[in-house]
Amino acid sequence: MNIFPKIIGFLERGLDGAALRHRVIADNIANGETAGFKRSDVDFISTLQAALEKRGDGVDLRVTNPRHLQAGAGDFFEVVTDTTTAIKKDGNNVDVEREMTLLAENALYYNAVADETARLLALLRNAINEGRR
Repeated sequence: MNIFPKIIGFLERGLDGAALRHRVIADNIANGETAGFKRSDVDFISTLQAALEKRGDGVDLRVTNPRHLQAGAGDFFEVVTDTTTAIKKDGNNVDVEREMTLLAENALYYNAVADETARLLALLRNAINEGRR
């Protein structure tokens, strides 16, 4: 059983989701004063957990033919618009302070996944280099 491709795929999806969520939150902040704008978010952690529970061994995104298109973050994660609240008289529901908190939380998550990816790749690089000796 080769577990490294599954782990790397899972980490890649985590980075893709965090990058997409960063762009969505940044868009929310940029439109914090736009009348009628509704905030959006990406619930990628629940998406990843559901995929793991469904398969039990990782995210099943394999390419069986070299001509197949690979799924990107936009295909895997859904951007959801929050139309349930309006905190301003003009219909805008962006709380810039909350969005900044979500942005910082997302940055911490992205950095943690990136660090783990770097550790895993360093482990593989070390195994390859030591295997040559």
